Amino acid sequence: MAQRITFRRRNPYNTKSNQIKVVKTPGGILRAQHVKKQGTRPKCGDCGIALPGISALRPRQYAQVSRTHKTVSRSYGGSRCANCVKERIVRAFLIEEQKIVKKVLKDQAEKEKKAEKKTSKSKK
Repeated sequence: MAQRITFRRRNPYNTKSNQIKVVKTPGGILRAQHVKKQGTRPKCGDCGIALPGISALRPRQYAQVSRTHKTVSRSYGGSRCANCVKERIVRAFLIEEQKIVKKVLKDQAEKEKKAEKKTSKSKK
């Protein structure tokens, strides 16, 4: 004859938060053991891939684990993946370079205008 088991909490419904695993106790009794929901892996805020090196926990559990479980030692450690950080650095560098080039071109154009004005004044 099969042994019946019942939920050990007050919620009698088979919901996602009320899942059980049947466990045999040392006394030979089958007992329901409630299983906690699994945590999802934190995702990169830019590209959406799971961040390597960061524990997959339930939100409340992050408060109880050490910092090494929640982050990696890099700028944007626990929120962006390495490729996105690299992209950001390269983009920022190229933007700064572009600003410098624009400034140099502007200065050259001003010098040419001044030179043209001087030559036109000397011809008169």
